[in-house]
Amino acid sequence: MTDSLPAWYRHRYVWVATILLVVTAGAVALVKADNSKAEPVDLRGQIMSRMRGTLEQSSPEQHQHAGHSAPPASAAKGTGPSVICGVHVFGHEPEQATALTDVRTVYGFHMCGVAEPKRPWDVAVKLAGPVILDMSTDPPGIQVVEATVDVRFVDRLREMFPDRYAQLALTQALTEAEMADLRRRYDAAAGL
Repeated sequence: MTDSLPAWYRHRYVWVATILLVVTAGAVALVKADNSKAEPVDLRGQIMSRMRGTLEQSSPEQHQHAGHSAPPASAAKGTGPSVICGVHVFGHEPEQATALTDVRTVYGFHMCGVAEPKRPWDVAVKLAGPVILDMSTDPPGIQVVEATVDVRFVDRLREMFPDRYAQLALTQALTEAEMADLRRRYDAAAGL
């Protein structure tokens, strides 16, 4: 009699066991995925966002370095020109920090444009150079590397930056992707 039954029916217990095994494996995978830790945070990305935000929220007057003068903001807060920045992070201290709240100092490069209405990028006031953010204050403090009458730019940079970041500050600026993003955001802010 068992020979007249279809083959799949004769092995129904094997199929039931296989289905139970697959369902159980799927349930275990869902539970593990639910209880697993989230992906590690992108600390470098968080630092870049905080650095960019800090620089862009500062007024053009706060960016007057290296002899540049930006157009003044209007009496009504927020009606002056926007500062649009691109940043490149060289590093941070402490180096072993794993969360943004643990970072005390950030070393990097910034390039900002003051986006006045309808003013093209090529003729906009630009502010650029190595920068240090003091993340232990709120808002973060901004220090721009500048030469003085008595101290050359390179010497001032080496005074302010740790050796491991000073050489980077002399040779690196924005990546192509960051520069393209900066130009796109500047054009939008200037209404171009």
